[in-house]
Amino acid sequence: MPQSGYSWLPYALMTVVAWGVYGIFLQIGGDGMADGGNMKDPAIATVARLKAFLFVGIAYFLTAVVLPFVMLWFNKNADWSFPTSGWSWSLIAGVVGSIGAFCVLLAFGSKGGTPPVVMTVVFAGAPIVNAIVGLLKSPPKDGWGSIPLPFYLGLALAIVGAGLVTTYKPAPTPHGAPTVKADSAKPSA
Repeated sequence: MPQSGYSWLPYALMTVVAWGVYGIFLQIGGDGMADGGNMKDPAIATVARLKAFLFVGIAYFLTAVVLPFVMLWFNKNADWSFPTSGWSWSLIAGVVGSIGAFCVLLAFGSKGGTPPVVMTVVFAGAPIVNAIVGLLKSPPKDGWGSIPLPFYLGLALAIVGAGLVTTYKPAPTPHGAPTVKADSAKPSA
């Protein structure tokens, strides 16, 4: 049975949600690893972020090694050969992805590096890099001049959008501050 042209969309949207909360969860995990220590102390913050990254690695192992192994084991059509061109590029992809995750943690440790700022730049910038590298890997069949203007407009909008979201993001509520307005907390008569 042929699949619809949009059968990829639910998976892409699940990725959007997963990666959309990734930075926030990563920061919460890093803060939690301080174990009562002051995250403003650079030494404590660095150790806490490294501990958080360690558990990210454990999660990657469980979801990227154990789960596919089990799925391959039970797949009757599984072929256990691993061609060099496949495993080498897949390994490079994993290293690049891990470096990106580690750099997100480092960005959180830098002045102003909050999840809304860091992840906005990451998620607006990554599609731009993907588009450019994709074009270099597989140039347009009718030449570079055949690239439609809306493509370039989309790249520009991603850059401008990231800048606007980063610059004008709402200020977070301070820890311990009430999130309910005083008027709405009054009992009704």
